[in-house]
Amino acid sequence: MMMKEWLSKIGNKGKDPDKDKQAPASQDTTCPFTDNLHFNLECLKQEIGHNWDVHFREFNLGRTGIRSVIIFVDGLSDKDLIDKHIMPSLMVDFSAEYKQNLPYLKGSISKEFIKNEVLSISEIEAVRSIKELASKVLTGSTALLIDGSLDALLLGTAKHKTRAIEEPVSEALVRGPRVGFTESLSDNTSFLRCSGEIENLSLVKFQVGKRSKKDLVVAYIKDIVDPELVQEVENRIKKIDIDSVPESGYVEQLIEDNYLSPFPQVQNTERPDRVVAALMEGRVAILLDGTPFVLIVPVTLSMMLQSPEDYYERWIPGTFIRMLRYLAAILALFTPSLYIAFISFHSGLIPTKLAISIIGTRSGVPFPALIEALFMEIAIEILREAGLRLPKPIGPAMGIVGGLIIGEAAVQAGIVSPVLVIVVALTAISSFSIPHYSIGITLRMLRFPAMICAATFGLYGVILFFLLMTSHLVKLKSFGVPYLSPAVPYRLSEWKDLMVRMPLMMMKRRPKMLHTKNPIRKG
Repeated sequence: MMMKEWLSKIGNKGKDPDKDKQAPASQDTTCPFTDNLHFNLECLKQEIGHNWDVHFREFNLGRTGIRSVIIFVDGLSDKDLIDKHIMPSLMVDFSAEYKQNLPYLKGSISKEFIKNEVLSISEIEAVRSIKELASKVLTGSTALLIDGSLDALLLGTAKHKTRAIEEPVSEALVRGPRVGFTESLSDNTSFLRCSGEIENLSLVKFQVGKRSKKDLVVAYIKDIVDPELVQEVENRIKKIDIDSVPESGYVEQLIEDNYLSPFPQVQNTERPDRVVAALMEGRVAILLDGTPFVLIVPVTLSMMLQSPEDYYERWIPGTFIRMLRYLAAILALFTPSLYIAFISFHSGLIPTKLAISIIGTRSGVPFPALIEALFMEIAIEILREAGLRLPKPIGPAMGIVGGLIIGEAAVQAGIVSPVLVIVVALTAISSFSIPHYSIGITLRMLRFPAMICAATFGLYGVILFFLLMTSHLVKLKSFGVPYLSPAVPYRLSEWKDLMVRMPLMMMKRRPKMLHTKNPIRKG
């Protein structure tokens, strides 16, 4: 007996003594749906009745004497639609229809009669789950419960406030559409539909989030995209296991191939024209309710350095601007590290007159090249972040004036050399020309380890850093597509849209790396 009691104590150690007690009936929120209106109402009030914005409106169906109730959330449901169409149809117009059709059996009203003869709204759905009914009501739908009916009707009365359509802030263009996505999923899908009569455009809906559920749409063109790519995207979305998905950045982080890589493997955009162009190539777009940023997969490094404006201009200026971007990306990544390497280790490689000038400007600077470069780069990054977070009227002025003041003050104090101020300014300007914000952040981050490698090993350190970064990029993939494609693996035929932008007449095929069903763009 003593041994049995001792084992019993160990087994019950750490358990809540009240956990095994039976919960009172009033706390049971898993009530089954029945034909008893009073019982159903009690269950729903236990589930969502504590919310002050949830309204229960009880009434009689016309002159039948059958009790009914509608449940809606103030602010999410369209009260004008409820007051002008739903309630008059059920309370006033119902009597005449009821007498003509007599759709009752033992005092009950059929849901088919309500759907087909009484309610004049487009979205009506029958449900039998209390949980499902409660969750739909809390997202803007109106529930209609009728005494004697085993089904509840969900009426599409959701009315979410959205902002006006504006030009994308993060992807400004000189020439191109001025339309950007909004926070409304229905608006965003309509943008894709309105981009033209796209044949076989498929929009597949999912729900993400365990506690706070949100609608998510996977978009692709059925007769172009690789079915295996679509299946892979859907599988990764179905595996998302998280309480809430407030923004598409959560989805991006949960579906990417390598979360340890500093390089983004999913492209985000606010531009419908960019998404439509990606769909036409055989890619997949992911749209999430509540955010204007749409995800595109798979992506390559070259896509991050391209802009839709490259295709709106003629091919010669488009090629020139694109090559300038590649040069700007290289300068943004390696300019400070090359400065440190030449000043600290390889001053003999600098032309004599330039070397004398640099040495003259550095006289009196108490810090080595690495320290002064880190000081200026960190100051510029802080100013850039401050300019983003400040109110719009103040932010740009703060960034420009702050940079000028800090640079001038640092030179006058003898902390940094004037040449380094020029190097840092060139680096900042180059990073601003990157069309995609995410890859710009990556280059800004990688600049610092490149500087440390340059301060340790000189030019050999810069080359070593470049080789390590390149080896990582060669192995990196985005949904099975090599990140450096079409450079690695080598496909010369697809270089028409890599660093140069050849005339549209010459780009007749879709990228081979996407394994599309229809590889021909036209003809």
